[in-house]
Amino acid sequence: MDQNGKLTIAAMGISIIFSSACSPDNAQNAKPAKSNTSNSSVQPQTQKGEQLYKQYCASCHPDGGNVSDPKNNLRKSTLKAKRINKPEDIIVIMRKPVSRMITFDASTISDEDARAIAEYVLEAF
Repeated sequence: MDQNGKLTIAAMGISIIFSSACSPDNAQNAKPAKSNTSNSSVQPQTQKGEQLYKQYCASCHPDGGNVSDPKNNLRKSTLKAKRINKPEDIIVIMRKPVSRMITFDASTISDEDARAIAEYVLEAF
């Protein structure tokens, strides 16, 4: 097999990995994060948001990017251009996405946890 054939096979493998990681089945099989309100005073909200982001979002949005649609990333400049300025704006998208993003309803991610993720996104990227 020549070098181009090997590269094509490697690219196909990477594509399959990303598409399966971002599939609705992966999100539906994810266990909802447990919200421990007694621990929330000890753990800063941004740290909680970061952990939840890693659990639910990072496979499709590594470092605030977007593996399936790079123009719809989570960078401040992109969000600002789309008038996404506050946590509620992000939560609306999580609950009713308008793109290829999977839906994260309240049974998957609680309102409190969705807000923690949204606040983390607005702060981190």
